[in-house]
Order: sequence, then C-alpha cells, then structure tokens
Amino acid sequence: MATEKSFAQRALMVVVLTITALLLLTLFYYVFDILLLIFMAVLLAVFLRGSATFLAKYTKISEGLQVALIVLVLLVIGVVGIIFLAPDVVRQLDELGEGIPTSLAKLRVAIEAYPQGAALLSKIPDPAALWERIVASGVLRRVGGMFSSTLGAIGNLFVILMLAGYFAGTPGYYSQGIQRLFPIPKRERVREILETIYNSLFFWLMGKAASMIFIGVLTFVLLWILGVPLALVLGIIAGLLSFIPNFGPIIAAIPAVLIAFVKDPWLAVWVIGVYVFVQFVESWVVTPFIEKRTVELEPGLTMMFQLVMALLVGTIGLVVATPILAVIVVLVQMVYVEDILGDRSEIIPDEKDMPLDVQPDETVSEA
Repeated sequence: MATEKSFAQRALMVVVLTITALLLLTLFYYVFDILLLIFMAVLLAVFLRGSATFLAKYTKISEGLQVALIVLVLLVIGVVGIIFLAPDVVRQLDELGEGIPTSLAKLRVAIEAYPQGAALLSKIPDPAALWERIVASGVLRRVGGMFSSTLGAIGNLFVILMLAGYFAGTPGYYSQGIQRLFPIPKRERVREILETIYNSLFFWLMGKAASMIFIGVLTFVLLWILGVPLALVLGIIAGLLSFIPNFGPIIAAIPAVLIAFVKDPWLAVWVIGVYVFVQFVESWVVTPFIEKRTVELEPGLTMMFQLVMALLVGTIGLVVATPILAVIVVLVQMVYVEDILGDRSEIIPDEKDMPLDVQPDETVSEA
C-alpha cells in the first residue's frame, strides 16, 4: 500500500508540474511581445546608464542629471541631424522608392536576354503575387506584433523611452529587487550575474554603435567616389541595418546594387565589391574589438537564434535576437555550467588550434 501511495504521489506531482509548465509556456507566448518591449527598454537603459557612468568620471553631478545630460545630448544630435540631413534623406528615399521598381524591371529584361535566364525566371513566381500569398497564409500575423501599426509603433516607442528612463535613473532599485527574490546566500552571486549581463550588453551596444557609424560612413564615401546615385541614403541604410548581424548587410546591399545596375551593370559589380570590402574590414577590425569586452557569440549559433526569433515575432525579433542571445549565453555559462555543474574552467580549444607539442591534458593541468 505504501508503495502504491508513493507511486500515486509521484504521478500526481508529474501531472501538476506538466500542467504548470504548459500554463507558463502559454502565458509566455501571449506576453512575449510585452517582454520584448521591456527588453528593448532595458537595452536603451543600459546604453544611457553606461554612458552616464562614463560621464561620471569627468563630472561631479548626480546620477539622475548624468542620465538627463546624456538624453539631452542625444536629442541635440538628433535635431541637428534632422535639420541638416532630413531634406536630402527624404528626397533620396523618394528617389530610391521610385528607382527600385525600374531597376528590377531592367534586371529582368537583362536576365531574359539569355535562354537560361528566361527559363529560370519562368519558374520564379511574380514578387507581388508571392507577397500576397505569404500574407494570405497567415505567416505574418505575428510579424511586428505590437509594432504592426503606426499608432502602435509610436505608443510603444513612448513606453520604451519611459521605461528606459526609469531603469536608467534608478538601476539600483530594480537590481536590488531582483536580488531580494533569492535566498540571502545566493544574492551576491545574483549581483555578479546581473553585473556581467550589464557589462556584456553595454560593451556590445557601444561596439555595435561604433560599427554602425563605421559601416555607414565608409559605405557612403566609397559609393560617392564610385558615383552611385543616392549614396547618402544608401550609406545610412547600410549603417542602420548593420545592427542586425548576418542578414542586415545583405539586405542593405540589395537596393544599392539595384540602383547601380540601372546606371551601369559593371557599376553594380563594383558596388558588390564595396559591400564585401566594408564587411571584411568590419569583421576583422571592429568585431574582434567588441569581443574583447563582451561575450563571444559564434556566427552559426547567432544565425540559428535569429531565425527562431524571426519566426516567433518577425522583423523585431530579428533585430533584438543578438542581445537576447548574449544574455542567454551569460546565464547558461554562469548559472548552469559554473553553478549547477560546478565547471569553472575555461573552454579548451580544439586540438587543431593547439601547437603540436601541447596536449589537451597538459592544457588542463596548466589552467
């Protein structure tokens, strides 16, 4: 009887845990957009707070005024940029919108001039019909989620700015609140984890900002030298989309190549070379600098997580996939690998990357 009772208790516990897990997953599914909104506010708060901390080294003003000063500086830069660049950017955006259909039509005519090209195009569905099919299939119902309308985007931007202001203004309140959710002996470790996440996100954001400026300016200069039309707006697009690893540079290159193709097919080839060169320099100069101060993310892992996030929430998920993955990597490393498994040793490199006279056992003993 005791055995049967014990088995019944274990079975009941399994059922309860399963139902609880399903309920939590369902809740997570329906509030995922809200969590994404909060995470974007946290990213902005990390940037503001980190910039204010850097400013504190040279000033003696209070923390709140430091954050306010950073916000004021960003607003001034934004206003000045709008005043001086907005007319040209708006004009070039209009020209870009008009020029891409012309480029596509000219490209189609050029491909159809070859029998193989005509046969290939005959098997490719019309882009407009393909887009209507995708929309009708419901794939895009969750794309953008809360960001699907102009009014919703403005409202969510306001919420992000408000939350970021609260988070950046009083970070200790939220950090201590999270720590108090854990037993007293664990709170110091929780503080270390939160600090590691903060540092990883801040240095990643600063590195990414530097990378975006570098790519945008260099792309604009090279396209302008080549005489590519709309070089300014194409450079801005390249800089902004470089925030999205792997996919952003490819998306940014498409309109530039199409616009150049209208002027001269060989110019389009040079434009492809420009984007390859810019990404090569960025990958070998800027990215290694970023990875010195933040968590290192393998390109394959990043791409897989981007695809998952894009499937869940569409474009917005693709944008924030990398910083979310950085947080997950820190949590897995510090909570699961180090605390639960007790493995605090560094990862041993592959044998093919070691000198021939160094064996894995010797590496472990020296570590």
